[in-house]
Amino acid sequence: MNAPLQPTRHAPIDTLDRQIIQATQAGLPLTPRPYHQLAAHLGLEPEEVMRRLQRMQQRGIIRRIGAVPNHYALGYRGNGMSVWDVPDERIAQLGRRIGELDFVSHCYQRPRHLPDWPYNLFAMVHGHDRDEVRDKVSIIAGLLGADNRGHQILFSTRILKKSGLRLPT
Repeated sequence: MNAPLQPTRHAPIDTLDRQIIQATQAGLPLTPRPYHQLAAHLGLEPEEVMRRLQRMQQRGIIRRIGAVPNHYALGYRGNGMSVWDVPDERIAQLGRRIGELDFVSHCYQRPRHLPDWPYNLFAMVHGHDRDEVRDKVSIIAGLLGADNRGHQILFSTRILKKSGLRLPT
């Protein structure tokens, strides 16, 4: 599990950082060397683009750079958020273990809201149908063993708009 970065107080961005963010708002180019194409578009060296993105990430201006697949378009229609009640003192270790599974796209901690919501570990599981998701959630339950004090699957009913940082032009 990745700990959320705290943005640096008053972390300004310069003109080039702003141009990089604006150029990537719709996503990186789907090419073998996206940073090279982005750099050429901006009139920069690829190393400068990568250095600036890394610096913005370290400063908490951007959280991450990653692919955001449309699982439905890829044939995964049984997507479900599995929610788990696990011991708080083991959540970091368990979250890392579950997050490393190839069928889990993201795994993170959330606060409990007792007495109605005892779940503190969330893991998004993808499958071609709901039965496949249930089978994969059973694998997670087996990995958690006695640390699994209860769980549910909240199946997706629609795809939500996915977007990253947006700056006005």
